[in-house]
Amino acid sequence: MSREERLGKDETPMLDQNVAREVLQEAVRTGGDFAEIFMEDRIDHAMGMRSHKLESATTSRTHGAGVRVFSGTNAIYAYTNDTSREGLMNCARQAAAAVRGGKGCVISDHSLTPSSRRETASAAMLIRHPGAARSISPEIVQVMANYGDHVQDVCICNTEGVFVTDRRVQTRLRVSAIASNGTENQSGSDAPGASMGFELFDTRVNAEESGKIAAQQAVTMLHAPVCPAGVMPVAIDNGFGGVIFHEACGHSLEATSVGIGVSEFCGKLGQQIASPIVTAIDDGTLVNNWGQIHVDDEGTPSQRTVLIENGILKSYMVDRLGSRHPITGSSRRESYAYAPTSRMRSTFIAPGNDSNEEIIASMGDGLYARKMGGGSVNPATGEFNFSVAEAYLVRDGKIAHPVRGASLIGRGSEILMKIDRVGKELELSQGMCGSKSGSVPTDVGQPMIRVSSITVGGR
Repeated sequence: MSREERLGKDETPMLDQNVAREVLQEAVRTGGDFAEIFMEDRIDHAMGMRSHKLESATTSRTHGAGVRVFSGTNAIYAYTNDTSREGLMNCARQAAAAVRGGKGCVISDHSLTPSSRRETASAAMLIRHPGAARSISPEIVQVMANYGDHVQDVCICNTEGVFVTDRRVQTRLRVSAIASNGTENQSGSDAPGASMGFELFDTRVNAEESGKIAAQQAVTMLHAPVCPAGVMPVAIDNGFGGVIFHEACGHSLEATSVGIGVSEFCGKLGQQIASPIVTAIDDGTLVNNWGQIHVDDEGTPSQRTVLIENGILKSYMVDRLGSRHPITGSSRRESYAYAPTSRMRSTFIAPGNDSNEEIIASMGDGLYARKMGGGSVNPATGEFNFSVAEAYLVRDGKIAHPVRGASLIGRGSEILMKIDRVGKELELSQGMCGSKSGSVPTDVGQPMIRVSSITVGGR
């Protein structure tokens, strides 16, 4: 959307267009063929509580701007929190001088950002009831809750005539619980969020229910035996189960990896890379979702990008620097202190035709991964290793009992081809994704899927 569309008559713009024009001209003065300014002003509120006690309440402000210059495929990024005309001109001069060196870099002219502390009374209402989690079992010995929200105003302009502003509002609650039998502990968590304000808790999130979910997971895993190891079919539940696709395949479809030839999916557009029942999408337009963006951090309007359709690779996620392929509105960054790169937004496997009951009943013996944990992946090879936060053994098509200590080990391209069932019930879950341009909010998701065989780590 245009600056005129975003600004009201009495609203002062973050960046004067005449100043922006001067700064951009200075940035390309030494021969750069493209320049861009990204300016932000962001207010964060956060609260933390542990076992009935409020431990922290903070408000912080992030304010600054960055100037990026291209010369061919060489990119220079300089940033500062002095957003006066002279501060921005100096930033542009540094980028312009460095671009002649022929090697990309990031230049910082950065001092401490002012911050302050305060209590947020409305948020305190959320986290004063840990009893919801403790009501699950007397084995719950500790409950922790963290609340956070931010309002980020950005302005993005470049030498191709882009001048846009955007306001981004996000709110999230994270609840974790610890269960103990006196000799060992197990934990559980729930962390819902959305691109909206405190009304999140009127429409999407029940704080007490999140506490119960975290507590039930902790208690269940406390009483679970260790998972047996082996190669077996695995049903991965919806919601955060989508982290498997996000990590093992999604990062390998970003231009950040594809553009420099370090992705297992390089050069495979139009080829079959997944089972024919798999369609995967990265969508930044889902209203109020955690991964929603109106425009990306290069000022490109957000869009819905079909990555894989019926098993065929259709698109990568592409930013301006990786634009040998069509730009997809996927350029993102944590703050002005980072140059942007291609990143995921809301990335998920689309619904299929199978019921969850059929998926489990037809798998024989295997593992049901109800909730995924953390993991690691090598985008160049697609090799991954993920822990399963909550898992159950399946015997003769029936869920038998919970197990703990399970992990899933494999390679993204192989797993995609082995998906033999896709459920009907799509669900998205929220997370923070770290990469070259810092940590950004992303949704992961899928219906329940089944992988015909995968290595399960255990004992």
